[in-house]
Amino acid sequence: MNGYPSTVARLLQRSASRSPNDLALTFAGRSWTYRELDRGAGRVAAALLALGLRHGDRVAAFGRNSDAYLLLYVGCARAGLVHVPVNYNAFGDELAYLLTQSDPRVVFADPALEVQLQDVSANLGHMRRGGLRDSVGESDVLRWACDPAGKVREEEGVSDEDVVQLLYTSGTTARPKGAMMTHRALLHEYLSCLVALDISRDDVLLHCLPLYHSAQMHVFLVPALAMGAVNHLTEGPDVEDLLTRVPRDRISSLFLPPTVWVDVANHPSLPSADLRSLCKCYYGASIMPVPVLARLQQRLSGAAFYNCFGQSEIGPLACVLGPHEHAQRPDSVGRSVLFVETRVVDAEMNDVAPGELGEVVYRSPQLCTGYWGKPEETAEAFAGGWFHSGDLVRIDEEGYMFVVDRIKDVVNTGGVLVATREVEDALYTHPAVAEVAVIGLPHPRWIEAITAVVVPKSDVSREELVEHCRARLAAHKLPKAIHFQESLPRNASGKLLKRELRSLYGGSESAVRSHVEGPERG
Repeated sequence: MNGYPSTVARLLQRSASRSPNDLALTFAGRSWTYRELDRGAGRVAAALLALGLRHGDRVAAFGRNSDAYLLLYVGCARAGLVHVPVNYNAFGDELAYLLTQSDPRVVFADPALEVQLQDVSANLGHMRRGGLRDSVGESDVLRWACDPAGKVREEEGVSDEDVVQLLYTSGTTARPKGAMMTHRALLHEYLSCLVALDISRDDVLLHCLPLYHSAQMHVFLVPALAMGAVNHLTEGPDVEDLLTRVPRDRISSLFLPPTVWVDVANHPSLPSADLRSLCKCYYGASIMPVPVLARLQQRLSGAAFYNCFGQSEIGPLACVLGPHEHAQRPDSVGRSVLFVETRVVDAEMNDVAPGELGEVVYRSPQLCTGYWGKPEETAEAFAGGWFHSGDLVRIDEEGYMFVVDRIKDVVNTGGVLVATREVEDALYTHPAVAEVAVIGLPHPRWIEAITAVVVPKSDVSREELVEHCRARLAAHKLPKAIHFQESLPRNASGKLLKRELRSLYGGSESAVRSHVEGPERG
Protein backbone atom coordinates (compact mmCIF):
# COMPACT_ATOMS: atom_id res chain seq x y z
CA MET A 1 0.00 0.00 0.00
CA ASN A 2 1.24 3.50 -0.84
CA GLY A 3 1.66 5.32 2.46
CA TYR A 4 2.55 8.65 0.87
CA PRO A 5 -0.64 10.59 0.08
CA SER A 6 -0.36 13.61 -2.18
CA THR A 7 -1.44 16.54 -0.02
CA VAL A 8 -1.30 20.32 -0.09
CA ALA A 9 1.55 20.58 2.43
CA ARG A 10 3.66 17.92 0.68
CA LEU A 11 3.38 19.95 -2.52
CA LEU A 12 5.28 22.84 -0.85
CA GLN A 13 7.64 20.38 0.82
CA ARG A 14 8.66 18.96 -2.55
CA SER A 15 9.36 22.45 -3.93
CA ALA A 16 11.53 23.15 -0.89
CA SER A 17 13.47 19.94 -1.50
CA ARG A 18 14.11 20.86 -5.13
CA SER A 19 14.88 24.55 -4.68
CA PRO A 20 15.51 25.25 -0.99
CA ASN A 21 17.30 28.58 -1.43
CA ASP A 22 15.21 30.00 -4.26
CA LEU A 23 12.93 32.97 -3.56
CA ALA A 24 9.38 31.74 -2.96
CA LEU A 25 7.42 34.72 -1.61
CA THR A 26 7.70 38.40 -0.73
CA PHE A 27 5.27 40.49 1.29
CA ALA A 28 5.61 43.87 3.00
CA GLY A 29 9.42 43.83 2.91
CA ARG A 30 9.72 40.21 4.08
CA SER A 31 11.19 37.54 1.81
CA TRP A 32 10.86 33.77 2.16
CA THR A 33 12.92 31.12 0.43
CA TYR A 34 11.22 27.82 -0.29
CA ARG A 35 13.01 26.18 2.68
CA GLU A 36 11.98 29.03 5.00
CA LEU A 37 8.37 28.94 3.84
CA ASP A 38 8.14 25.17 4.27
CA ARG A 39 9.70 25.22 7.73
CA GLY A 40 7.51 28.18 8.71
CA ALA A 41 4.39 26.20 7.75
CA GLY A 42 5.70 23.27 9.81
CA ARG A 43 6.10 25.51 12.85
CA VAL A 44 2.55 26.83 12.41
CA ALA A 45 1.23 23.25 12.18
CA ALA A 46 3.01 22.31 15.42
CA ALA A 47 1.72 25.39 17.25
CA LEU A 48 -1.86 24.77 16.10
CA LEU A 49 -1.79 21.22 17.45
CA ALA A 50 -0.23 22.50 20.69
CA LEU A 51 -3.42 24.51 21.21
CA GLY A 52 -5.27 21.21 21.58
CA LEU A 53 -6.79 21.15 18.11
CA ARG A 54 -7.57 17.72 16.71
CA HIS A 55 -7.74 16.19 13.26
CA GLY A 56 -10.62 17.71 11.26
CA ASP A 57 -11.15 20.76 13.49
CA ARG A 58 -11.94 23.98 11.62
CA VAL A 59 -9.62 27.00 11.81
CA ALA A 60 -10.97 30.33 10.51
CA ALA A 61 -8.75 32.92 8.81
CA PHE A 62 -10.10 36.47 8.91
CA GLY A 63 -7.58 38.76 7.32
CA ARG A 64 -6.26 40.52 4.28
CA ASN A 65 -3.52 39.08 2.10
CA SER A 66 -0.25 38.39 3.90
CA ASP A 67 2.49 35.81 4.19
CA ALA A 68 0.86 34.78 7.47
CA TYR A 69 -2.40 34.03 5.67
CA LEU A 70 -0.65 31.57 3.34
CA LEU A 71 1.32 30.04 6.22
CA LEU A 72 -1.89 29.38 8.15
CA TYR A 73 -3.43 27.60 5.14
CA VAL A 74 -0.41 25.33 4.61
CA GLY A 75 0.01 24.87 8.38
CA CYS A 76 -3.60 23.70 8.69
CA ALA A 77 -3.09 21.31 5.79
CA ARG A 78 0.03 19.80 7.40
CA ALA A 79 -1.69 19.43 10.76
CA GLY A 80 -4.79 17.69 9.37
CA LEU A 81 -7.02 20.68 10.13
CA VAL A 82 -9.62 22.41 7.97
CA HIS A 83 -8.84 25.96 6.88
CA VAL A 84 -11.86 28.30 6.68
CA PRO A 85 -11.14 31.53 4.75
CA VAL A 86 -13.54 34.32 5.73
CA ASN A 87 -14.24 37.39 3.61
CA TYR A 88 -12.48 40.28 5.37
CA ASN A 89 -15.28 42.64 4.31
CA ALA A 90 -17.83 40.62 6.27
CA PHE A 91 -19.34 42.21 9.35
CA GLY A 92 -22.45 41.97 11.49
CA ASP A 93 -24.93 39.24 10.55
CA GLU A 94 -22.88 38.02 7.58
CA LEU A 95 -19.72 37.56 9.65
CA ALA A 96 -21.68 35.91 12.46
CA TYR A 97 -23.24 33.53 9.91
CA LEU A 98 -19.90 32.51 8.39
CA LEU A 99 -18.28 31.88 11.76
CA THR A 100 -21.18 30.05 13.35
CA GLN A 101 -22.06 27.99 10.26
CA SER A 102 -18.48 26.75 9.84
CA ASP A 103 -18.13 26.24 13.62
CA PRO A 104 -14.35 26.75 13.94
CA ARG A 105 -12.46 25.96 17.14
CA VAL A 106 -10.32 29.06 16.68
CA VAL A 107 -10.33 32.18 14.50
CA PHE A 108 -7.15 34.02 13.53
CA ALA A 109 -7.62 37.67 12.55
CA ASP A 110 -5.69 40.74 11.51
CA PRO A 111 -5.55 43.28 14.36
CA ALA A 112 -7.36 45.84 12.18
CA LEU A 113 -10.34 43.47 11.90
CA GLU A 114 -10.69 42.74 15.61
CA VAL A 115 -13.42 45.37 15.94
CA GLN A 116 -15.56 43.44 13.44
CA LEU A 117 -15.13 40.30 15.53
CA GLN A 118 -15.92 42.18 18.71
CA ASP A 119 -19.22 43.34 17.22
CA VAL A 120 -20.36 39.71 16.83
CA SER A 121 -18.69 38.32 19.96
CA ALA A 122 -22.07 37.41 21.45
CA ASN A 123 -22.54 34.91 18.60
CA LEU A 124 -19.12 33.31 18.99
CA GLY A 125 -19.45 31.84 22.46
CA HIS A 126 -16.12 30.49 23.71
CA MET A 127 -14.49 30.38 20.28
CA ARG A 128 -10.75 30.82 20.72
CA ARG A 129 -9.08 33.87 19.15
CA GLY A 130 -5.61 34.41 17.75
CA GLY A 131 -3.76 36.78 15.44
CA LEU A 132 -2.49 36.32 11.91
CA ARG A 133 0.30 38.88 12.29
CA ASP A 134 1.41 41.77 14.51
CA SER A 135 -0.93 40.80 17.34
CA VAL A 136 -0.19 41.18 21.05
CA GLY A 137 -1.51 37.78 22.15
CA GLU A 138 0.43 34.53 22.47
CA SER A 139 -1.19 32.91 19.42
CA ASP A 140 0.24 34.74 16.41
CA VAL A 141 0.78 32.89 13.13
CA LEU A 142 3.62 35.03 11.82
CA ARG A 143 5.48 34.92 15.14
CA TRP A 144 5.12 31.13 15.23
CA ALA A 145 6.46 30.81 11.68
CA CYS A 146 9.47 33.05 12.33
CA ASP A 147 10.50 31.51 15.66
CA PRO A 148 13.79 29.65 15.03
CA ALA A 149 13.27 27.66 18.24
CA GLY A 150 9.79 26.58 17.28
CA LYS A 151 9.03 22.90 16.76
CA VAL A 152 8.56 21.90 13.10
CA ARG A 153 5.69 19.49 12.56
CA GLU A 154 6.10 16.81 9.91
CA GLU A 155 2.88 15.74 8.25
CA GLU A 156 1.44 12.63 9.87
CA GLY A 157 -1.91 10.86 9.57
CA VAL A 158 -3.26 13.13 6.82
CA SER A 159 -5.13 11.52 3.92
CA ASP A 160 -5.68 13.04 0.51
CA GLU A 161 -9.39 12.32 1.08
CA ASP A 162 -9.46 14.62 4.13
CA VAL A 163 -11.23 17.96 3.82
CA VAL A 164 -8.56 20.68 3.89
CA GLN A 165 -10.70 23.77 3.31
CA LEU A 166 -14.27 25.01 3.58
CA LEU A 167 -14.39 27.29 0.58
CA TYR A 168 -17.39 29.58 0.91
CA THR A 169 -19.15 30.57 -2.29
CA SER A 170 -19.27 34.30 -2.98
CA GLY A 171 -22.96 34.55 -2.13
CA THR A 172 -23.79 37.03 -4.89
CA THR A 173 -27.38 35.69 -5.03
CA ALA A 174 -27.90 33.89 -1.69
CA ARG A 175 -26.26 32.94 1.61
CA PRO A 176 -22.72 31.60 1.07
CA LYS A 177 -22.30 27.83 1.22
CA GLY A 178 -19.13 26.13 2.42
CA ALA A 179 -17.79 23.83 -0.30
CA MET A 180 -15.87 20.97 1.32
CA MET A 181 -12.58 20.74 -0.62
CA THR A 182 -10.31 17.73 -0.08
CA HIS A 183 -6.55 17.57 -0.64
CA ARG A 184 -7.24 15.26 -3.58
CA ALA A 185 -9.66 17.72 -5.21
CA LEU A 186 -7.29 20.66 -4.91
CA LEU A 187 -4.20 18.73 -6.08
CA HIS A 188 -6.11 17.71 -9.22
CA GLU A 189 -7.14 21.34 -9.72
CA TYR A 190 -3.58 22.58 -9.27
CA LEU A 191 -2.35 20.25 -12.00
CA SER A 192 -5.15 21.41 -14.31
CA CYS A 193 -3.99 24.99 -13.71
CA LEU A 194 -0.35 24.21 -14.44
CA VAL A 195 -1.22 22.58 -17.75
CA ALA A 196 -3.88 25.01 -18.97
CA LEU A 197 -2.25 28.27 -17.84
CA ASP A 198 1.38 27.55 -18.74
CA ILE A 199 2.60 28.31 -15.21
CA SER A 200 6.33 27.70 -15.04
CA ARG A 201 9.30 27.91 -12.69
CA ASP A 202 10.54 31.00 -14.56
CA ASP A 203 7.40 33.03 -13.85
CA VAL A 204 7.38 36.08 -11.58
CA LEU A 205 3.82 36.49 -10.37
CA LEU A 206 2.04 39.38 -8.67
CA HIS A 207 -0.84 38.28 -6.43
CA CYS A 208 -3.12 41.12 -5.36
CA LEU A 209 -6.62 39.60 -5.29
CA PRO A 210 -7.89 38.27 -1.94
CA LEU A 211 -6.49 34.91 -0.86
CA TYR A 212 -9.78 34.05 0.83
CA HIS A 213 -11.11 33.77 -2.72
CA SER A 214 -10.41 30.55 -4.58
CA ALA A 215 -9.01 32.08 -7.79
CA GLN A 216 -5.95 33.86 -6.42
CA MET A 217 -5.08 31.13 -3.91
CA HIS A 218 -5.88 27.97 -5.87
CA VAL A 219 -5.42 28.94 -9.52
CA PHE A 220 -2.28 31.03 -9.20
CA LEU A 221 -0.45 31.17 -5.85
CA VAL A 222 -0.34 27.51 -4.82
CA PRO A 223 0.22 26.17 -8.36
CA ALA A 224 3.08 28.68 -8.76
CA LEU A 225 4.59 27.48 -5.47
CA ALA A 226 4.34 23.92 -6.78
CA MET A 227 6.51 24.95 -9.75
CA GLY A 228 9.07 26.88 -7.70
CA ALA A 229 8.21 30.30 -9.18
CA VAL A 230 8.75 33.73 -7.58
CA ASN A 231 5.63 35.17 -5.96
CA HIS A 232 5.05 38.77 -4.90
CA LEU A 233 2.02 39.29 -2.65
CA THR A 234 0.19 42.54 -1.89
CA GLU A 235 -2.73 43.30 0.43
CA GLY A 236 -5.08 44.16 -2.42
CA PRO A 237 -5.46 45.49 -5.96
CA ASP A 238 -4.44 49.11 -6.34
CA VAL A 239 -4.06 50.05 -10.00
CA GLU A 240 -1.53 52.83 -9.41
CA ASP A 241 0.61 50.52 -7.29
CA LEU A 242 0.19 47.70 -9.77
CA LEU A 243 1.45 49.81 -12.68
CA THR A 244 4.49 50.72 -10.58
CA ARG A 245 5.25 47.20 -9.34
CA VAL A 246 5.15 45.46 -12.72
CA PRO A 247 8.33 47.17 -14.02
CA ARG A 248 10.01 47.35 -10.59
CA ASP A 249 9.68 43.63 -9.84
CA ARG A 250 9.77 42.50 -13.47
CA ILE A 251 6.35 40.90 -13.10
CA SER A 252 5.69 38.46 -15.93
CA SER A 253 2.32 37.02 -14.84
CA LEU A 254 -0.75 38.84 -13.57
CA PHE A 255 -4.32 37.77 -12.75
CA LEU A 256 -7.11 40.32 -12.32
CA PRO A 257 -10.89 40.03 -12.52
CA PRO A 258 -12.57 41.95 -15.37
CA THR A 259 -13.69 44.74 -13.04
CA VAL A 260 -10.08 45.53 -12.14
CA TRP A 261 -8.89 45.10 -15.75
CA VAL A 262 -11.54 47.72 -16.63
CA ASP A 263 -9.90 50.06 -14.10
CA VAL A 264 -6.51 49.34 -15.66
CA ALA A 265 -7.85 50.02 -19.16
CA ASN A 266 -9.31 53.35 -18.01
CA HIS A 267 -6.34 54.48 -15.89
CA PRO A 268 -4.63 57.68 -17.13
CA SER A 269 -1.16 56.22 -16.38
CA LEU A 270 -1.64 53.18 -18.59
CA PRO A 271 -0.33 54.75 -21.85
CA SER A 272 2.99 55.69 -20.24
CA ALA A 273 3.43 52.63 -17.98
CA ASP A 274 6.34 50.28 -18.69
CA LEU A 275 4.68 46.88 -18.88
CA ARG A 276 7.17 45.16 -21.17
CA SER A 277 7.92 42.41 -18.65
CA LEU A 278 4.27 41.33 -18.58
CA CYS A 279 3.87 38.30 -20.82
CA LYS A 280 0.89 36.44 -19.30
CA CYS A 281 -2.37 38.23 -18.50
CA TYR A 282 -5.15 36.22 -16.90
CA TYR A 283 -8.75 37.23 -16.32
CA GLY A 284 -11.75 35.49 -14.83
CA ALA A 285 -14.19 35.41 -11.86
CA SER A 286 -16.80 37.24 -13.97
CA ILE A 287 -17.51 38.02 -17.61
CA MET A 288 -14.99 40.22 -19.43
CA PRO A 289 -16.57 42.81 -21.79
CA VAL A 290 -15.20 42.06 -25.26
CA PRO A 291 -14.58 45.79 -26.08
CA VAL A 292 -12.44 46.14 -22.92
CA LEU A 293 -10.50 43.00 -23.81
CA ALA A 294 -9.77 44.43 -27.27
CA ARG A 295 -8.40 47.67 -25.75
CA LEU A 296 -6.16 45.74 -23.37
CA GLN A 297 -4.84 43.47 -26.10
CA GLN A 298 -3.98 46.52 -28.19
CA ARG A 299 -2.11 48.21 -25.32
CA LEU A 300 -0.42 44.99 -24.08
CA SER A 301 0.38 43.61 -27.49
CA GLY A 302 3.31 41.55 -26.24
CA ALA A 303 1.28 39.68 -23.63
CA ALA A 304 -0.68 36.44 -23.95
CA PHE A 305 -4.24 36.56 -22.60
CA TYR A 306 -5.99 33.66 -20.85
CA ASN A 307 -9.67 33.55 -19.92
CA CYS A 308 -10.22 31.46 -16.77
CA PHE A 309 -13.70 30.19 -15.98
CA GLY A 310 -15.18 28.10 -13.20
CA GLN A 311 -16.58 28.37 -9.70
CA SER A 312 -15.58 27.73 -6.11
CA GLU A 313 -17.04 24.24 -5.94
CA ILE A 314 -14.67 22.92 -8.62
CA GLY A 315 -11.56 24.41 -7.12
CA PRO A 316 -12.33 26.78 -9.09
CA LEU A 317 -10.85 26.30 -12.61
CA ALA A 318 -13.08 24.46 -15.10
CA CYS A 319 -12.40 25.97 -18.54
CA VAL A 320 -9.68 28.05 -20.17
CA LEU A 321 -9.49 30.01 -23.42
CA GLY A 322 -5.82 30.11 -24.33
CA PRO A 323 -3.89 32.88 -26.09
CA HIS A 324 -3.96 31.22 -29.52
CA GLU A 325 -7.74 30.82 -29.26
CA HIS A 326 -8.67 34.45 -28.55
CA ALA A 327 -8.59 35.73 -32.12
CA GLN A 328 -11.40 33.50 -33.37
CA ARG A 329 -13.47 33.34 -30.19
CA PRO A 330 -12.80 36.38 -27.97
CA ASP A 331 -16.15 35.94 -26.20
CA SER A 332 -15.62 32.26 -25.33
CA VAL A 333 -14.44 30.85 -22.00
CA GLY A 334 -12.67 28.08 -23.86
CA ARG A 335 -12.74 24.34 -23.28
CA SER A 336 -12.58 22.06 -20.27
CA VAL A 337 -9.29 21.72 -18.41
CA LEU A 338 -7.46 18.44 -17.84
CA PHE A 339 -9.57 16.92 -15.06
CA VAL A 340 -13.00 18.38 -15.87
CA GLU A 341 -15.79 16.82 -17.91
CA THR A 342 -18.67 19.06 -19.03
CA ARG A 343 -22.14 18.71 -20.50
CA VAL A 344 -24.69 21.34 -21.54
CA VAL A 345 -28.17 20.17 -20.62
CA ASP A 346 -31.81 21.21 -20.48
CA ALA A 347 -34.00 21.14 -17.37
CA GLU A 348 -34.51 17.37 -17.78
CA MET A 349 -30.74 16.70 -18.00
CA ASN A 350 -30.89 15.99 -21.75
CA ASP A 351 -27.87 17.15 -23.76
CA VAL A 352 -28.69 20.14 -25.94
CA ALA A 353 -27.45 20.45 -29.51
CA PRO A 354 -24.38 22.60 -30.26
CA GLY A 355 -25.38 26.25 -30.38
CA GLU A 356 -28.45 25.79 -28.16
CA LEU A 357 -28.71 27.24 -24.66
CA GLY A 358 -28.49 25.06 -21.58
CA GLU A 359 -26.94 24.76 -18.15
CA VAL A 360 -23.35 23.54 -17.92
CA VAL A 361 -22.92 20.63 -15.52
CA TYR A 362 -19.62 19.13 -14.36
CA ARG A 363 -18.10 15.82 -13.35
CA SER A 364 -14.57 15.98 -11.97
CA PRO A 365 -12.18 14.84 -9.22
CA GLN A 366 -11.70 18.58 -8.59
CA LEU A 367 -15.23 18.93 -7.23
CA CYS A 368 -16.09 19.49 -3.59
CA THR A 369 -17.66 16.62 -1.68
CA GLY A 370 -20.68 18.78 -0.84
CA TYR A 371 -21.73 21.78 1.20
CA TRP A 372 -20.85 21.88 4.90
CA GLY A 373 -23.97 21.33 7.00
CA LYS A 374 -26.32 21.63 4.00
CA PRO A 375 -27.40 18.15 2.82
CA GLU A 376 -30.45 19.39 0.88
CA GLU A 377 -28.42 21.95 -1.09
CA THR A 378 -25.77 19.29 -1.73
CA ALA A 379 -28.33 16.84 -3.10
CA GLU A 380 -29.81 19.54 -5.33
CA ALA A 381 -26.42 20.64 -6.67
CA PHE A 382 -25.37 17.06 -7.51
CA ALA A 383 -28.74 15.86 -8.86
CA GLY A 384 -28.29 13.25 -11.57
CA GLY A 385 -24.67 12.59 -10.65
CA TRP A 386 -23.37 15.85 -12.13
CA PHE A 387 -22.69 19.17 -10.43
CA HIS A 388 -25.15 21.87 -11.55
CA SER A 389 -23.32 25.17 -12.09
CA GLY A 390 -26.21 27.61 -12.51
CA ASP A 391 -24.50 29.04 -15.63
CA LEU A 392 -26.45 29.42 -18.86
CA VAL A 393 -24.14 28.60 -21.77
CA ARG A 394 -23.93 27.36 -25.31
CA ILE A 395 -21.21 25.18 -26.76
CA ASP A 396 -20.04 24.94 -30.35
CA GLU A 397 -19.13 21.92 -32.48
CA GLU A 398 -15.50 22.04 -31.34
CA GLY A 399 -16.32 22.12 -27.63
CA TYR A 400 -15.78 25.82 -27.00
CA MET A 401 -18.12 27.21 -24.36
CA PHE A 402 -19.80 30.62 -24.43
CA VAL A 403 -21.29 31.91 -21.19
CA VAL A 404 -24.56 33.69 -21.80
CA ASP A 405 -25.34 34.58 -18.20
CA ARG A 406 -25.93 33.28 -14.75
CA ILE A 407 -29.32 31.61 -15.01
CA LYS A 408 -30.56 33.88 -12.21
CA ASP A 409 -29.38 37.00 -14.10
CA VAL A 410 -31.27 36.39 -17.35
CA VAL A 411 -34.03 38.98 -17.81
CA ASN A 412 -37.53 37.90 -18.79
CA THR A 413 -38.89 40.88 -20.70
CA GLY A 414 -42.34 40.39 -22.16
CA GLY A 415 -41.88 36.61 -22.07
CA VAL A 416 -38.60 36.74 -24.02
CA LEU A 417 -35.35 35.85 -22.25
CA VAL A 418 -32.51 38.35 -22.72
CA ALA A 419 -28.94 37.82 -21.56
CA THR A 420 -27.69 40.83 -19.62
CA ARG A 421 -24.17 40.35 -21.00
CA GLU A 422 -25.34 41.14 -24.54
CA VAL A 423 -26.75 44.49 -23.42
CA GLU A 424 -23.66 45.24 -21.33
CA ASP A 425 -21.34 44.54 -24.27
CA ALA A 426 -23.34 46.94 -26.45
CA LEU A 427 -23.06 49.71 -23.86
CA TYR A 428 -19.35 49.08 -23.33
CA THR A 429 -18.70 50.06 -26.95
CA HIS A 430 -19.75 53.65 -26.15
CA PRO A 431 -16.66 55.75 -25.33
CA ALA A 432 -18.34 57.47 -22.38
CA VAL A 433 -19.07 54.21 -20.52
CA ALA A 434 -16.48 53.17 -17.93
CA GLU A 435 -18.52 50.39 -16.32
CA VAL A 436 -22.01 49.01 -16.67
CA ALA A 437 -24.22 46.39 -15.07
CA VAL A 438 -27.56 45.31 -16.50
CA ILE A 439 -30.32 43.86 -14.34
CA GLY A 440 -34.00 43.05 -14.63
CA LEU A 441 -36.48 44.95 -12.46
CA PRO A 442 -40.19 44.24 -11.91
CA HIS A 443 -42.48 45.90 -14.45
CA PRO A 444 -46.30 45.73 -14.65
CA ARG A 445 -46.33 45.12 -18.40
CA TRP A 446 -43.00 43.58 -19.39
CA ILE A 447 -42.63 41.30 -16.32
CA GLU A 448 -39.07 42.61 -16.03
CA ALA A 449 -37.63 45.83 -17.43
CA ILE A 450 -34.06 45.74 -18.76
CA THR A 451 -32.27 48.28 -16.58
CA ALA A 452 -28.70 49.52 -17.01
CA VAL A 453 -26.61 51.01 -14.23
CA VAL A 454 -23.75 53.00 -15.80
CA VAL A 455 -20.55 54.50 -14.43
CA PRO A 456 -19.74 57.22 -16.98
CA LYS A 457 -16.28 58.38 -18.02
CA SER A 458 -17.65 61.65 -19.37
CA ASP A 459 -20.94 63.44 -19.83
CA VAL A 460 -23.52 61.36 -21.64
CA SER A 461 -27.32 61.29 -21.64
CA ARG A 462 -29.66 58.35 -21.30
CA GLU A 463 -31.09 59.15 -24.70
CA GLU A 464 -27.64 58.97 -26.29
CA LEU A 465 -26.91 55.58 -24.74
CA VAL A 466 -30.24 54.12 -25.85
CA GLU A 467 -29.67 55.38 -29.40
CA HIS A 468 -26.22 53.82 -29.30
CA CYS A 469 -27.78 50.48 -28.32
CA ARG A 470 -30.52 50.80 -30.95
CA ALA A 471 -27.90 50.37 -33.69
CA ARG A 472 -26.60 47.18 -32.05
CA LEU A 473 -29.53 45.42 -30.40
CA ALA A 474 -33.02 44.26 -31.25
CA ALA A 475 -35.75 46.57 -29.96
CA HIS A 476 -36.82 44.28 -27.13
CA LYS A 477 -33.23 44.24 -25.77
CA LEU A 478 -32.95 48.03 -25.39
CA PRO A 479 -32.67 49.32 -21.82
CA LYS A 480 -35.99 50.55 -20.51
CA ALA A 481 -34.19 52.40 -17.73
CA ILE A 482 -30.69 53.79 -17.26
CA HIS A 483 -29.26 54.96 -13.95
CA PHE A 484 -25.91 56.66 -13.36
CA GLN A 485 -23.62 55.93 -10.40
CA GLU A 486 -20.07 56.82 -9.42
CA SER A 487 -19.18 53.15 -8.91
CA LEU A 488 -20.68 49.68 -8.97
CA PRO A 489 -20.91 47.42 -5.91
CA ARG A 490 -18.43 44.53 -5.94
CA ASN A 491 -17.16 41.99 -3.51
CA ALA A 492 -13.46 41.82 -2.69
CA SER A 493 -12.81 39.33 -5.50
CA GLY A 494 -14.13 41.83 -8.04
CA LYS A 495 -17.49 40.25 -8.77
CA LEU A 496 -20.35 42.64 -9.41
CA LEU A 497 -23.05 42.39 -6.75
CA LYS A 498 -26.15 42.70 -8.89
CA ARG A 499 -28.34 41.80 -5.94
CA GLU A 500 -27.42 45.15 -4.35
CA LEU A 501 -28.43 46.99 -7.52
CA ARG A 502 -31.74 45.11 -7.61
CA SER A 503 -32.29 46.04 -3.98
CA LEU A 504 -31.40 49.68 -4.65
CA TYR A 505 -33.57 50.16 -7.73
CA GLY A 506 -36.03 47.29 -7.58
CA GLY A 507 -38.37 48.60 -4.93
CA SER A 508 -40.12 51.15 -7.11
CA GLU A 509 -41.72 50.45 -10.48
CA SER A 510 -42.13 54.19 -10.89
CA ALA A 511 -38.34 54.47 -10.93
CA VAL A 512 -38.33 52.21 -13.97
CA ARG A 513 -41.17 54.06 -15.69
CA SER A 514 -39.60 57.46 -15.09
CA HIS A 515 -36.49 56.55 -17.10
CA VAL A 516 -38.04 54.68 -20.01
CA GLU A 517 -36.17 55.71 -23.14
CA GLY A 518 -36.52 52.79 -25.57
CA PRO A 519 -39.57 51.97 -27.68
CA GLU A 520 -42.04 49.29 -26.80
CA ARG A 521 -41.51 45.91 -28.39
CA GLY A 522 -43.40 45.43 -31.59
